[in-house]
Amino acid sequence: MLTTVVFDADETLLDLRPAVTGGLVAVLEEMRRLTPAAAGVSLADLESDWGEVFGALSAAPVMEIRRAALARSLARAGLDAHLDDIAALFFARRFALTRPFPDVLPALAALRERWTLGFATNGNSRAERCGLAGEFAFELYAHENGLPKKPAPAFYAAVVEAAGVPAAQVVYVGDSLDHDVVAAQRAGLRAVWLNRLGVPRPRGVVPDAEVSSVAHLPAVLAGLG
Repeated sequence: MLTTVVFDADETLLDLRPAVTGGLVAVLEEMRRLTPAAAGVSLADLESDWGEVFGALSAAPVMEIRRAALARSLARAGLDAHLDDIAALFFARRFALTRPFPDVLPALAALRERWTLGFATNGNSRAERCGLAGEFAFELYAHENGLPKKPAPAFYAAVVEAAGVPAAQVVYVGDSLDHDVVAAQRAGLRAVWLNRLGVPRPRGVVPDAEVSSVAHLPAVLAGLG
């Protein structure tokens, strides 16, 4: 019997892309204010810098990866010495703009009537900074207290420990098939794939359920037991 529902954060509960874009726009505006050399730097350049550093740093804390990407962006205009101020600007704007998808808060309220709710993420979207304060019985963040990122089995072991019930009573809900479905199932949890965009599911991956909105979760989870 399921007792606990644990959620991924970014692109599952939180509409992250507009917030990141807003943060990068603020960075670009400040770069252009600081030096004419930034006139040739585009938003696409700033977005691509994340991809350039992510592969080498994928196991690092997200904030560290973002700082590395911003350092790469600033170097385009000779603004390397401004990293601390620019990073602070980015994160302030990013968190100010990060909010739940419209279906999230009503769904959490409905789910809470029957199940314990948890929040466990690889990212740095802290619940209290993103419109989700007080929504969860427990919260876990990768790289706090030595917790590795998903898909590490230790991440899911920590989820189960925080839930305080056997792994089979926990369902993890997320948008990543590899990190949120396959890895969770390997750790003994149930897993629901949140497929907001309706992309085809590849062969060989079988989530316990698939939904296009968290609004569908109460009915789906009731069917899982």
